[in-house]
Amino acid sequence: MVPVTYGSQPLHGALVRYAEAGADSGGPLVVLVHGIASRAAQWEQVMGRLGESCHVIAPDLLGHGESAKPRGDYSLGAHACGIRDLLAALGHDRATLVGHSLGGGIAMQFAYQFPERVERLALVCSGGLGPEVSPFLRAATLPGAEYVLPLLAGSYVRRAGAGVGRLLARAGVPVAPGLAEALLGFASLGDPATREAFVHTARAVLDPAGQRIDARDRLYLAADLPLLVVWGAKDTIIPVSHGRSLAESVPGTTLEVFETSGHFPHLSEPQRLAVVLARWLQGTDAAQLDPSTLTARLRQPPQR
Repeated sequence: MVPVTYGSQPLHGALVRYAEAGADSGGPLVVLVHGIASRAAQWEQVMGRLGESCHVIAPDLLGHGESAKPRGDYSLGAHACGIRDLLAALGHDRATLVGHSLGGGIAMQFAYQFPERVERLALVCSGGLGPEVSPFLRAATLPGAEYVLPLLAGSYVRRAGAGVGRLLARAGVPVAPGLAEALLGFASLGDPATREAFVHTARAVLDPAGQRIDARDRLYLAADLPLLVVWGAKDTIIPVSHGRSLAESVPGTTLEVFETSGHFPHLSEPQRLAVVLARWLQGTDAAQLDPSTLTARLRQPPQR
């Protein structure tokens, strides 16, 4: 295990916080992108192990964690541009992208916008692969959600939730790491700026009917990009069927299903995920995509 350190980088007047590990490893650069209402610290255990053979960076997306929460654009494209700018500011041109949940959608958008900057793509319980998603996230897009969330994430509710957690601990009932982290993310919505960013982010990709951003129709553009799909079989946020369907439709995809994990494999089985990522990185060659590749594929799209 290598240490995980934190730094900050100003971008366009906003401070972006990021975690880093394995800078001296000499291995490939890997960027880990968290999901909605989450933060870079979720990846720490994965980073400590993966950093033994790779240089790993995990940003707090704008509106999340300790990064700035400006009033602005929280679309997938804006987040992808933010990651590009962070990497460029840190002196990096190309990377392997690993995205969890919303971060998977951002990683796919990054590969779509900046194919020449991506070497590989890994999706962990990713969004953007079908409409199905949990009712809570759909509800966050309803009119007036920004007025209800303060009540749900208010101090009384947070204290009550913490009390239940303590009672469970005293009774010897373990709280799953994914659940604990989800509760932390939920509690963060008590902050007005974080809550506003959460609602704008959710509405950029969701509506009451579910996910409205679907990347599947454009994945043929990245046919030469090594693709890894990891999913928790017990995921109740985004169904594992999305991962299985993607693996079946994209030739050469590596699929790993963690049978005992839910929506947060990087928290429930971080060492296993780090090993899977390291093995996949070692066993694949970095893609070399350029504008001519994109042009040729757009002129001859796949037959439906």
